[in-house]
Amino acid sequence: MNVYDMDGLEESVHWYAARVRPQTEDKIKDYLEAINIEHFIPFKTITVEYKGKKRKEEKPLIPRIIFVRTTYSKAFSLPHESGYRISYIRNLGAKEIQIIPDKQMEDCRFIFNLSDKLFNICGANVQLGDKVRVIRGPFTGIEGELVCIKGHKRVIVRLEGIFSLAIHYIPDEYLEKIEDPQL
Repeated sequence: MNVYDMDGLEESVHWYAARVRPQTEDKIKDYLEAINIEHFIPFKTITVEYKGKKRKEEKPLIPRIIFVRTTYSKAFSLPHESGYRISYIRNLGAKEIQIIPDKQMEDCRFIFNLSDKLFNICGANVQLGDKVRVIRGPFTGIEGELVCIKGHKRVIVRLEGIFSLAIHYIPDEYLEKIEDPQL
């Protein structure tokens, strides 16, 4: 889909993924909240020890990646308005800005909000498999691709060109094959 050729797409709201400079995720999050732009930056809490004292810190699960839900024109005005370096991830095949479907973002947000012990973050190039939907258990409703990793069946939720999430072992009876996936 060419962003420039479609009428009204520039004013439609979509999810976009962007790369940012290291250790600026918190500042960009604060900026986006201040101007009421929907965004998602998955964080995890870690315990660090410094000079014998332990404290908890929030660290991004995927360093240097943020997700923004806004219009095309607003997305591209954010780097200038905010003063932060924000570069949107492109669809390598079409050389256009990658639009992330709402269902994929919804599934990713759901998985990220669970314990980080229940999934792995993989590279963007995991082998393709059958399209499936989880129909039972804590991941009910998640749609993705069925793959075998280390001898276990897992469902991969893929954000093309960005990353994939591999949900830990899912029993066969918890899955149904999707003939016409909306991925």
